[in-house]
Amino acid sequence: MTKNPFSIAGSVTSEDAMRGGPRLTTSARVYGEIRERIIALDLPPDTILVRSELADRFTVSQSPVREAILRLEQDGLVISFPQSRTMVTRIDTARVREEHFLRTAVECEVVRRLAEARDPDALKKARGFLKMQEALVDDMDQVDLFKQLDDAFHAALFASVNQSSLHQHIQARCGHLARLRTLDLPSPGKTASVLDAHRAVVDAIETGDGDLSVRTMREHLSGSLRRMPQIVEEHAELFC
Repeated sequence: MTKNPFSIAGSVTSEDAMRGGPRLTTSARVYGEIRERIIALDLPPDTILVRSELADRFTVSQSPVREAILRLEQDGLVISFPQSRTMVTRIDTARVREEHFLRTAVECEVVRRLAEARDPDALKKARGFLKMQEALVDDMDQVDLFKQLDDAFHAALFASVNQSSLHQHIQARCGHLARLRTLDLPSPGKTASVLDAHRAVVDAIETGDGDLSVRTMREHLSGSLRRMPQIVEEHAELFC
């Protein structure tokens, strides 16, 4: 069953918020805001997006909307049909596994390099995000902010090894996995387990043990994937 689109203008992506909100091109802004809504499931699977309506809501021409839709198609988050109709895709479990493989392979290498470097500034920054997350654990009214801090924590790890562009690439390619995480995060005890996993990762990096750092990160990134069968059962209408 399809759904009508609803207002999506005026949001700020978590990535922009963590970076202090730099000025974006019009198409990048439209892309970022729609993508953020899709990942948050504010625009759930099967939602119909009409380009003319999107242009009106963002007060832009259809050109940047077309560019944004094209990028979202490349991310696998929407599929377009004739006559300017676009639909949000369902979450593809096979693609979730592929994206998890990609993210795990890259991020485990990131923490290995951090363990080798044992950069005190990188550790200090990472622990700063942990302190902010501590204040939000188990507060479901703040789950969106907790998720933003979660994303910012991982972005900071990439930045510490001068791989911020790679982090952005991974984020763009892991939209199905991100939606699975959105469904998983409100689960009882999930935010506390995420925080514990972040602490374990930082502690392992601080020891300088690359293998331990890899194991703790791999364990952390596998939580939602292990729960996927249960999540699919609970939200079957969102998956293909």
